[in-house]
Amino acid sequence: MSLRKKISSIFMIALVSLFMSANVQADGEKFVLISHAPDSDSWWNTIKNAIRQAGEDVNVSVQYQNPPTGDLADMARIIDQAVARNPDGIIVTIADYDVLRGPISKAVKKGIPVVTINSGTHKQSEALGAMFHVGQPEYDAGFGAGKKAKAAGAKSFLCVNHYIENPASVERCQGIADAMGVSLKGNMIDSGIDPVEIQKKVEAFMRSKPNTDAVITLGPTSAHPTIRALKGNDDVYFATFDLSGEIATAIKAGTIEFGIDQQPYLQGYLPVVALALNVRYGLAPANHINSGPGFVTKSNIGLVEKFAGEIR
Repeated sequence: MSLRKKISSIFMIALVSLFMSANVQADGEKFVLISHAPDSDSWWNTIKNAIRQAGEDVNVSVQYQNPPTGDLADMARIIDQAVARNPDGIIVTIADYDVLRGPISKAVKKGIPVVTINSGTHKQSEALGAMFHVGQPEYDAGFGAGKKAKAAGAKSFLCVNHYIENPASVERCQGIADAMGVSLKGNMIDSGIDPVEIQKKVEAFMRSKPNTDAVITLGPTSAHPTIRALKGNDDVYFATFDLSGEIATAIKAGTIEFGIDQQPYLQGYLPVVALALNVRYGLAPANHINSGPGFVTKSNIGLVEKFAGEIR
C-alpha cells in the first residue's frame, strides 16, 4: 500500500472514530449535497443512502439536490440557490470545473465549508478552496480498466459514454485508450441516457466494427442496456464502471468481467461527518481521499453482492 493510501485509510478510520468517541451535540446543522446526475441515474441511490445514514448518525439534516436532466447550467443555478440559503455546509461534485467554479467559489468566499466529491480532481478541489475531495481519479481508473482488457488480449474497444458532457467521463475513456495503446477517436460513443437508444447505438457500433474486442461502459445507465445489446456475443470482453444489482448478477454469470467500484457510500458518508466535525469543533482533514478504483470480479463478488446498489 502506498504512503498516500495509508494516510487516506488512517484518516477515514480517525474520522469515524472521532464521532464514536466524542460527546457530539445534536446541533441540527443543515447540509446540502448537489450532484450533476440526472434523475434517471440510479447509481446515485447509494450516495443518497449514505447521506441519510450519516445524517442520522451525527444528528444533521442533509438535502440531496440535482438537475433533473443532468444539465450543468441548471446545476450551477442550484448551487447559487443553495449558497443564498446559507446552509452550514455544501457537498458538491465538480462535473465541469469551468461551469461550476463560479458558484462553488461563492460558497467558499461566503464562509460556507465545502467538500467536493465524485467528479473533479484534488487540484481542482484545492483551487476552489474546498476542505478536501473524496473521489476516484477517473483517468487512473480508466487506465486500470484498459490494462485489464489489454492483458486479456483485447486490441480494440468501445467506450459507451452515457454522460459525455461530463469531462470526467471522457477522462475514463481516454485512460482506457491510453492503456490499450489505441486512439480514443472513433472508439467512444455518445450513447445518451435512454436505455432503448443506448442498446441500439451499441448494437449499431458492433455491426459496423464486428472485430471489436472489448466494450467498457461507464455505469449502470449504460451497462444495463449493453448487457442486452451484447447478448449472445460471448467473445467480447465486457466490463463496466460502478455496481448495481443487475451488474452484480452479470459478473457472477461471467457476462461482465469486472465492475470498477469507486465506493460511492464513502463519497456520501464521509463528507457529512467531516462537515459536522468542522462546524462543531473546527476540525478539518489535511488529505484528500481516493475512494477508488477497486475491481469487483467473479472471485470477490460474493462479498459485495448483497449490498450492490445500496452500500456498494
